[in-house]
Amino acid sequence: MTATAERPQLSDSQLQELLALIEDADSVELKLTVPEHRRRSTVTGLGMDALDAQIRQVFFFDTPELTLDKAGVVVRARRIQGKGNDSVVKLRPVVPSELSGKVRRAPEFGVEVDAMPGGFVCSGSFKNAWTTDTVLDSVSGKRPLRKLFSKEQRAFYAAHAPAGLEIDDLSVLGPIVVLKLKFSPEGYDRRLVAEMWFYPDGSNILELSTKCAPAEAFDVAAKTRAFLSERGVDLDAEQRTKTRTALEFFAANLQPAPEAEPVG
Repeated sequence: MTATAERPQLSDSQLQELLALIEDADSVELKLTVPEHRRRSTVTGLGMDALDAQIRQVFFFDTPELTLDKAGVVVRARRIQGKGNDSVVKLRPVVPSELSGKVRRAPEFGVEVDAMPGGFVCSGSFKNAWTTDTVLDSVSGKRPLRKLFSKEQRAFYAAHAPAGLEIDDLSVLGPIVVLKLKFSPEGYDRRLVAEMWFYPDGSNILELSTKCAPAEAFDVAAKTRAFLSERGVDLDAEQRTKTRTALEFFAANLQPAPEAEPVG
């Protein structure tokens, strides 16, 4: 007999917190990472075609010590095949009701709850987009990093980043090559998104997700879980986060090598 992982459960207090966050959020994204030994069966079971995927490059910006990450701030930019570039300044976790009215009313700002087996996090993000390759110019040093971000993004960053740490002081962490596939599998009446993140050491993460309105979150979660289970997708595996894995990998490579012990 083989042991079965115990399905993580939210406590009553966590469930109450989740309900309150969802009520004030703009959207909910349900996420699941697929363990490596189940990826081939998952791709087959869901009818995924890699040739339909879009190529992306993702860059993060932080210090070698991950100072921003420790403060709950994520700064990111992407190059997207056929779509141009975008950038994000994100704060997590956030309590939507504690955000200023000016920030909440900004059209470029959104509050989203990410929910995965056994956990959830609420984040607030300012986004900006271009059709030109501004990201490549900035990460290659041809223009300042701050030029990747709008006035509103820079103000949001200044309000939440550690004092004295300017955007131009940040190191480039990346890129990560990503394949993103949007598809509607047979038997499922919503669109799923699959993202495969390829890390430079040869490791990778496959994540499945779907977005929904806050009011339908629990109904969508139940239907999605039932569908994925029916298709043989492992719903109880240990979850990995794409961003955390990327930050830790590149930050480790920015750290200076330890000095060799003197001989003799």
